[in-house]
Amino acid sequence: MLHCMKKAITLGFISGFLAVLIFHQGTAFLLNTYANGMPEVVAWIGRTGVPFNMNATAPLSVPTVISQAFWGGIWGIVLASIIRFTAVPDLLFAFLFGAVVVTLFAFTVVATLKGLPTFAGGNQQTWLRAGLLNGAFGWGAAFLMRPLAIRG
Repeated sequence: MLHCMKKAITLGFISGFLAVLIFHQGTAFLLNTYANGMPEVVAWIGRTGVPFNMNATAPLSVPTVISQAFWGGIWGIVLASIIRFTAVPDLLFAFLFGAVVVTLFAFTVVATLKGLPTFAGGNQQTWLRAGLLNGAFGWGAAFLMRPLAIRG
């Protein structure tokens, strides 16, 4: 059992970290590069900021994208543990986990800690955009876990 938990922790962190850099930020890149020029998409999800934000974030002054990837690794551990020890359909579950759980956590706990309005101040475009980006993260993390045999 201890070996199983070590595997979920290690592979979950790595998969989550990489999923932020590849899938979350990749989706942000596509939205920023292409969707921002499509009025129909902007009407639904608003404008997407520049991906791979290198601005320093408090309290450690690391680049924002590295902070996001670290927290993606933490969420990856949670996701890997769920996938490893339950029979959920991994890709669908992981997308929904990212879109709903990670987004709700960001809109409540993280927003409160940062002194921001909870639930993005009710901005539904931000909800949809965050759900899409965090869903892409979750799907990507589960996808990266597949060849690592997280269930094995």
